[in-house]
Amino acid sequence: MTDLAGRVVLITGGNGGIGLGMAEGCAMAGADLVIWGTNSDKLERASATLLELGGRVLSQQVDVSDEEAVIAGMADAVKEMGRLDSVMANAGISGGGPFIDQTLEEWRRVMSVNLEGVFLTLREGARHLVKQGDGGALVAVSSVSAIHGAPQAQAYASSKAGVLAMVRGLAVELARFGIRANSVVPGWTETEMTEAGRQNERFLQNTTARTPIRRWGVPEDFRTVGAFLADPTQSYHTGDEIVMDGGYTRF
Repeated sequence: MTDLAGRVVLITGGNGGIGLGMAEGCAMAGADLVIWGTNSDKLERASATLLELGGRVLSQQVDVSDEEAVIAGMADAVKEMGRLDSVMANAGISGGGPFIDQTLEEWRRVMSVNLEGVFLTLREGARHLVKQGDGGALVAVSSVSAIHGAPQAQAYASSKAGVLAMVRGLAVELARFGIRANSVVPGWTETEMTEAGRQNERFLQNTTARTPIRRWGVPEDFRTVGAFLADPTQSYHTGDEIVMDGGYTRF
């Protein structure tokens, strides 16, 4: 059983979807939580849910594409909670359209959150973990779009592929500090971001049919992996990409 008692886990986008699922898993294992988001109502609801699972919860309204906000938010979290043990960069946005019509502005909008936001979050998290001096865990949430061809979503897919490369480099560079770095690679999952796809009956049927388990994932599916990746006893586990897609990329 994973025991995260006394540990502090910070999760961006922890107020909904996969991020909240991972936060719930960490809370159930005894961790104290810091959750980031941009929607204050969602933060309030998520905080209430996590508090029911026990432990302390700090919610912060932080835009991960804003460097100063990330720096200040991370520093405030450490000051409020007393320490930091795991940082999970989950916040992300969708975007795209026909490739020949995509604009540089749209490309940069997606990258600013999905890639630059992950960079800023993990950089600040790593700085605090290195300074703290007793190891820790960095986690980034990618997507199976980084593996298979994602039509009309090249910006999104490219950002998620970049996340995988970033984490591989962090795993090698930060190992000497006892800091582990791993990625989670979700398949089709029921979240607010994927609502439009689920409302398209043909798309839902096709993606479900291609998934060997014959269903989409739900946020609760990510509880265990969230707690596992934050577990300090898993000191030999780094540089991994954990694909959680019901077999979608294997079919």
